[in-house]
Amino acid sequence: VQLQACGGGLVQAGGSLRLSCASSGSTFSINAIGWYRQAPGKQRELVAVISAGGITNYADSVKGRFTISRDNAKKTAYLQMNSLKPEDTAVYYCNQDLRRYGTDWSWGDYWGQGTQVTVSS
Repeated sequence: VQLQACGGGLVQAGGSLRLSCASSGSTFSINAIGWYRQAPGKQRELVAVISAGGITNYADSVKGRFTISRDNAKKTAYLQMNSLKPEDTAVYYCNQDLRRYGTDWSWGDYWGQGTQVTVSS
């Protein structure tokens, strides 16, 4: 499985970006898909996840601003990011086949290459 992420860039605070993640895998439609981010000097954190059935979960820091979605026919997941803040600056990674353990998610084996999002103040 290969994941190709794109859509990052430089945007002013308050602006929007839409990230895309295209998968080559045949199991895309039955896998949970997630977006992680990693800022310099910080641990990678889960930003949003969408289950195979379309149920979504978000980190508290992005609730109400970010929306994760998926198009199984195109084997592509999206992350719509609105009202961006400088603290959203990070490299964003898509991940396929996350597993849920209670209320926690564990990342899957398949990662995109990362796309840089930079939000200026």
